[in-house]
Amino acid sequence: MSHHLYAEDPEPSDRVPAGPLFVPVRSGPAGCTARLFRTPLGGRTAVGFTSAQRLAAALGAGQPWIRLSEPALRALAEPVGATVVTDPRLTPEVARVPRVHQHLRAV
Repeated sequence: MSHHLYAEDPEPSDRVPAGPLFVPVRSGPAGCTARLFRTPLGGRTAVGFTSAQRLAAALGAGQPWIRLSEPALRALAEPVGATVVTDPRLTPEVARVPRVHQHLRAV
């Protein structure tokens, strides 16, 4: 068996999705658009899932989605300052924003 040495080994936790991602979308006046989320620190993020089952487990079976490659999702996210996360573990918010101010957090 031969051992390969690299100057920089990739992190074992870095996952490269095989094929297009399942990207949650929402309807808008011009059709559908990628749904953006907020990180716990308030940053914008776009998410993609490696399977429809993972998307449904995180967002529910009724969440509409489209298939996009990771580079295409990044191209959509970067102009609005959003990062891209693959197969995120979404958690519910602990403190809800008062209904009057919810529009400020919507993306």
